[in-house]
Amino acid sequence: MTAAAPVDATVDAAAAPRPARPASPYRLSFGRVVRSEWIKLLTLRSTWWSLGVTVALSLAISLMMASASRDFGGGLAPVMTIVMPMQFTMLVAGILGAIAVTGEYSTGMIRSTFTAEPHRGAVLGAKAIVVAVVMALATALTYLVAILLTAPILGGAGIDWSDAAQSWVPLGAGVFAMAMFALIGLGFGFIIRNGAGAIAATVGVLFVLPIVLNMFVFAGESWQWIVDLGQYLPMAAAQMATTPAGDDVLRGILTLAAWPAALLLGAWAALRTRDA
Repeated sequence: MTAAAPVDATVDAAAAPRPARPASPYRLSFGRVVRSEWIKLLTLRSTWWSLGVTVALSLAISLMMASASRDFGGGLAPVMTIVMPMQFTMLVAGILGAIAVTGEYSTGMIRSTFTAEPHRGAVLGAKAIVVAVVMALATALTYLVAILLTAPILGGAGIDWSDAAQSWVPLGAGVFAMAMFALIGLGFGFIIRNGAGAIAATVGVLFVLPIVLNMFVFAGESWQWIVDLGQYLPMAAAQMATTPAGDDVLRGILTLAAWPAALLLGAWAALRTRDA
């Protein structure tokens, strides 16, 4: 009888309700997911290398074009010396978007991300916001520095700020285009989940495909429809959007927005059907 008492006491202690733990005041809101993605992106050396290459390349080309502007015979709008380097820096923007997500897949960190935030659409949206904002801010800052550096070279033939179609509209479209290029790379990154594959797809759409379609110019009118398709590629859309006083600015903006929208929608569908 004396040996049974400790057992009964142990059972009673186990059955007794435990005091409830105080609820944590912290909740993983969408804003916190965006903040975590912001920290992850800006603490990667590859991000700063990509941004540094983009800035250096853009400024160098702008300075060279401004110096050679007098040799263009007045056929080049001054604002084009600022936005035309986009034809080269778009590749770096797309690659930045791709490695922003494929790096997590290569290290397995994406599993921790989805464990912390099971709503994968929220992770996709947060990454898209951060990548687009970082690229847009970097591009806007680059344009500002390029304007200040090229102004003494252009002199009286500089940008006419009183005419929005010759100044603010092309510059704003250029900032928007660079952000869209980065999102195209991000979309491919989520879909392919491999760094080399995502970069190859991004470079293919932004750079290789326009060259291939343009080759059909020499194939005659029966192949003109392929050439016309090239007008709906991201780079052609960016050229339309940044052309000073252009007639197809709105079509260029909409086409630029459609590409990352379609890719991110496909990425969202892939995230819902595949394991990390």
